[in-house]
Amino acid sequence: MLRTNLSTRPFYNERAVQLLLALAAVIVLVVTAFNAIRIIALSRQNTDLSSLIDRDHEEAQRLTREAQRIRAGINQTELEATARGAALANSLIDQRTFSWTEFFNHIEETLPPDVMLTGVQPAVSDEGMKISMTVVGRRPVDVDEFMEKLEATGAFEKVLNRLEEDTDSGMSRMVVEANYVSLPDEPVQAEPEKKPAAPAAPGRAKGASR
Repeated sequence: MLRTNLSTRPFYNERAVQLLLALAAVIVLVVTAFNAIRIIALSRQNTDLSSLIDRDHEEAQRLTREAQRIRAGINQTELEATARGAALANSLIDQRTFSWTEFFNHIEETLPPDVMLTGVQPAVSDEGMKISMTVVGRRPVDVDEFMEKLEATGAFEKVLNRLEEDTDSGMSRMVVEANYVSLPDEPVQAEPEKKPAAPAAPGRAKGASR
């Protein structure tokens, strides 16, 4: 009969080993599943982004072709008319900031008695605000005096006579142009009105005659 000493055999906890192996297998399975799900999600996202890039590229090409077609079909005459219309609109906007009160204060201070202002046309030019004034005077020298006084105010520069003609009534009509440089936030200070001198007393007048 074969006798074996069982006390010399090593002791293994087979259940614990199997539990550890099962746990490791579960962990591997979970990690594998997570990676697979992540890979699928990233692949789907990459596909969506590629489709979006392709659509944007096609839209950009379509817009480029459309722009080329529009540029080829633009009527230069209509384009210039549109540009002139825009310039006129900007001019009208600028004219809204034009201070008529200040302008007419200058005119009232400088206009000679024998000169009449019959028309005013402000316009915006490369040099700023340009004023075209139509004036009628008894003599050309009266209009020259008006132009000199305008320039002396400092609010007008390059005051020039662009047109001179005689009216049916024998007066001189002139078109005066000037650059208006006075700013709306600098109001014109009107000269104080001069009070008429008091009449001399009769007694003092007799004494003066002596």
